[in-house]
Amino acid sequence: MTPAFAIVMTGLLAAQAVAPTLAQTSSASHPALRTQTGSAAARPATGDTTTTPPAPAPTTGASPAAHDYRLSAGDKLRVEVYRDQQLSQSVQIRPDGKITLPLLGDVQAAGLTPIALRDRLTTSLKEYITTPVVTVIVVEATPATVFVMGEVKAPGPQPLRGSMTVLEALAMAGGFLDFAKTSDIRVLRKAPAGTETLKFNYKKALKGEGEPIVLRAGDIVVVP
Repeated sequence: MTPAFAIVMTGLLAAQAVAPTLAQTSSASHPALRTQTGSAAARPATGDTTTTPPAPAPTTGASPAAHDYRLSAGDKLRVEVYRDQQLSQSVQIRPDGKITLPLLGDVQAAGLTPIALRDRLTTSLKEYITTPVVTVIVVEATPATVFVMGEVKAPGPQPLRGSMTVLEALAMAGGFLDFAKTSDIRVLRKAPAGTETLKFNYKKALKGEGEPIVLRAGDIVVVP
């Protein structure tokens, strides 16, 4: 073996011995690179697929302000029964306070909130439908009024404004006549079970005694 050939072989053997050491050093000095590579290898390939979310389930609903508003004669309603166009109806509350619907016939509506009517219809329809989903919408509400009758200076209908009390209605009616029995005033209110009578003592109310009576549409204030 010539000296030149021996030198070349020695250089090649030295390079082969150093190469693995350099590779190990590079990998150890860059742990982030090793982690990313491993993660990329383990991560499944992703494509441009789009996942469609499931359709939301229907909810039983009622019109806005349904917690407070009381239905009255003349109100126009839309009763929707989910996935049943034959039972879904546009109705108007009759003077007797009722509406007529397929399967159910006459149903008392006046005096109830839209939510209470929805719940009543849902319960009744369970005899015919496994899981009825009912929505009640007030399409058109009649102007809310109350009536003040008896020994007042200006008896008759009064527009119901916000949370109007009996005291405010009496003031709008011009006050009392000379022989009014202000301690025995009655408020007549229509209810699903009939007419409810509330007692009101004007003199005690002026002293701040007792809870104020907030009027509802259709209430009748009677001053004997």
